[in-house]
Amino acid sequence: MKKICIVVSSYNSEITDQLCNTTKDELKNSGVKKFDTVKVPGAFEIPVTISRLLKKYDGFIAIACIVKGETANFDLISKSITDGIMFLSTTAKKPIGNAILTCYNKQQALVRFDRGKEAAKAVISVLKNVSNK
Repeated sequence: MKKICIVVSSYNSEITDQLCNTTKDELKNSGVKKFDTVKVPGAFEIPVTISRLLKKYDGFIAIACIVKGETANFDLISKSITDGIMFLSTTAKKPIGNAILTCYNKQQALVRFDRGKEAAKAVISVLKNVSNK
């Protein structure tokens, strides 16, 4: 199996830590032995961190939790990060699982811990499908 990097935001850590746990559990349960975790201060730092690590890993899982506040920052950050990881994924031709929650409140985030598991499954699936071609 290939080497995977989990890039996780420390912001809203009560959410992101749980997302990271479900991600790691899924990787282990799927037989992935080589994965690292890199912490970043916030969601905005995820794309640049992945871009700096592109040559070291075969796939990535991005983890963050962005909760809407009273300003447009939620929309700007959410779109920028999504666009950034999509650009990196398609240009580098490497899967980046998206476990970045964009919620209107923390209660919505608390019931979405499976997003880490889903993102891990997606990356594993793409890596397996590509290596079989």
